[in-house]
Amino acid sequence: MFDLFATTSAGTMAFLCAVLFIAGCVRGFAGFGAGMIYMPVATALLYPPTAAAGFLVLDFVVAMPLVIKALRLCDWRTIIPAVVASMIFVHVGTWLIATLDVLMLRWLIFAIVAGVLVLLVSGWRYHRQPSTPVSFGVGAVAGVLGGVSQVAGPPVVAFWLSSAKEPAIVRANLIVFFAVSSIGTVFAYWLRDFFTLDVARLLVTGIPAYGLGLFLGSTGFRTADPKFYRVIAYSLIAIAAVTSMPAMDGLLR
Repeated sequence: MFDLFATTSAGTMAFLCAVLFIAGCVRGFAGFGAGMIYMPVATALLYPPTAAAGFLVLDFVVAMPLVIKALRLCDWRTIIPAVVASMIFVHVGTWLIATLDVLMLRWLIFAIVAGVLVLLVSGWRYHRQPSTPVSFGVGAVAGVLGGVSQVAGPPVVAFWLSSAKEPAIVRANLIVFFAVSSIGTVFAYWLRDFFTLDVARLLVTGIPAYGLGLFLGSTGFRTADPKFYRVIAYSLIAIAAVTSMPAMDGLLR
């Protein structure tokens, strides 16, 4: 059992824990974004399926207190179709990460995330009451991205940010969506044998750092000015776009 701690250096694990702490602060405040912060770094240092599976379980366990509180605020009419689609299409993303060229996948993720950001910054808003097909389509895109990279946030974030909902409701929608849809991702990863002893190591070392960050971020949201929520959300999507670019490997990795 102790051999599983020998496959990665102590310095690398300490660095990953520091990144997890920052990712936890972001997740606690915004309701999303931890995968955008953590996954580009983790996949540069670890086997991508190990990084994705480890973070999936870590976020599901540690973020559960946030989920319980968000259940009272979220809008189930838009969440349920998105979750169903995500659970179906996460298998497509899991197949992609297991079989296709990683470089091509990363450029595809960058194109999607950057396109979403441009759409939001342009001022576009979805003013209608979201229909079931629209919610389903957004969830499908999120499921594919989540299966590939654990960066499912941009499509659903753009979807709910483009509405007139209050930041607290948008945040609650995101927290509940990611929690429920991750159940389907766990099943998809289990079918691909992604859960290994290396994943167990990530959980043992990462839970304290991520949990502390989550607590501090959640505390910050309760005291922050709501008008800054969308600005921070846009900034997180921009970070996801930049850090996922293969062209930035020479600088970031």
